[in-house]
Amino acid sequence: MKYLKDITDWKECVNEIVCGDCLEGMKLIPDKSVDLVLTDPPYEIVAGGSGGCFGVEKRDYHKGVKTLSDGFSNEILDEAKRVCKVMNCYVFCNKNQVLQILNWSKRNNFNIDILCYHKTNPIPTTNNKYLSDTEYIIFIREGGTFLGGTYETKKKYFIQENAKNDFDHPTVKPINIISTLIQNSSIKDNLVLDCFMGSWTTARACKDLGRNFIGFEISEKYCQIGTERLRQEVLF
Repeated sequence: MKYLKDITDWKECVNEIVCGDCLEGMKLIPDKSVDLVLTDPPYEIVAGGSGGCFGVEKRDYHKGVKTLSDGFSNEILDEAKRVCKVMNCYVFCNKNQVLQILNWSKRNNFNIDILCYHKTNPIPTTNNKYLSDTEYIIFIREGGTFLGGTYETKKKYFIQENAKNDFDHPTVKPINIISTLIQNSSIKDNLVLDCFMGSWTTARACKDLGRNFIGFEISEKYCQIGTERLRQEVLF
């Protein structure tokens, strides 16, 4: 594991566990250096069953991320745009953040697709609300951006149980979803950036699929988990 404060050259971050604030880390990366951004930023979570856009509560995990306000800052998207060779980015989000991302994409004249991750075993909270069984994956791209894959891998929805959580992290994503997106939108030896590595699923998938990665995670605890996870045998 490396600490961002000790990094002197952005290439020291490639294929390494880097502990530090993602926005500070992204600013080290030169323009047009990254082939794909795939990230799962903190979600804007509305307190109470009645919904609305107010009374936002943040998970304990995200309280220390100083660059975030009510979810995540558009500055993260601005930096993603800058570091991408061409804009090629997947952002996991909940319904409260869809409009933010769509508006940002429209202002920048990017194309978008909306993919969905439907959970068959959501948390059973139904008090005056629908189940929280769907997460959204916004795909932001410039015209002509590479998109490979097959009929099966290019479906816009994933239906499955929540990811098995062996990493003591609140929002682990299924590795098969992450792997599918990486395979569709990159090729071998490409460089994939994840600004919020969390349990390091993106790094694990990149290692398995022959991609390089840069990832930042502010929590030292999850960086230690990532270190152990990347020592595991290749999954595929």
